Amino acid sequence: MIFDVITLFPELIENYCELGVVGRAHQKGSIETQCWNPRKYTTDIHHTVDDRPYGGGPGMVMKYQPLKDALDEISLVRENRGYRIYLSPRGQLLDQALVQKLQEQSHIILLCGRYEGVDERIIESEIDLELSVGDYVLSGGELAANIVIDSVSRLLPNVLSNHESFEQDSFSEGLLDCPHYTRPEEINGMRVPDVLLSGNHKKIAEWRKEKSLADTLERRPDLIAKLQS
Repeated sequence: MIFDVITLFPELIENYCELGVVGRAHQKGSIETQCWNPRKYTTDIHHTVDDRPYGGGPGMVMKYQPLKDALDEISLVRENRGYRIYLSPRGQLLDQALVQKLQEQSHIILLCGRYEGVDERIIESEIDLELSVGDYVLSGGELAANIVIDSVSRLLPNVLSNHESFEQDSFSEGLLDCPHYTRPEEINGMRVPDVLLSGNHKKIAEWRKEKSLADTLERRPDLIAKLQS
């Protein structure tokens, strides 16, 4: 899978993509990531990518043309349009079901906004999906882009060392993950549940399912309601 990221701060993407699961995905050739800086597509001496908003108000807005030129060059180099995502707090909320749909794409372009956002006309004419990672505001789209790259990459074949690990993750079946324990068996009077030490895999699976359901009901009842709808 190819991730092309349009960003004013490529270091935020490149440094993250060297680490952990995403770094391993690069090493295995499962993903390719490249950053494209809009400043490259400016014509003035200051490489200006933003301007004041029409109608007044605080902040600046990223200009249409540098972003359009970046998108056009990516399509030319890749020889395809790509699936284009703009990271935005007003976008569709990212969840595991959407991550699984994005995993079906072979080429994703992530547009990272800054300042007050981007000229609306780039969204209207060029973007396939506006995507939010939560109901809060970040200084830019780079952290959100890393979340998309990470969450999608770990679903690709041969990225994780244990294929079952993502299948048992939180949200993979619409529920939170069950609790996990490791050695030693007892810490400050707190013991690992006996069932996990029993060696009875059927009972262990049943316990994990029950705990997953109970924890979801307690902590995220909205997920239960979503499953029932």
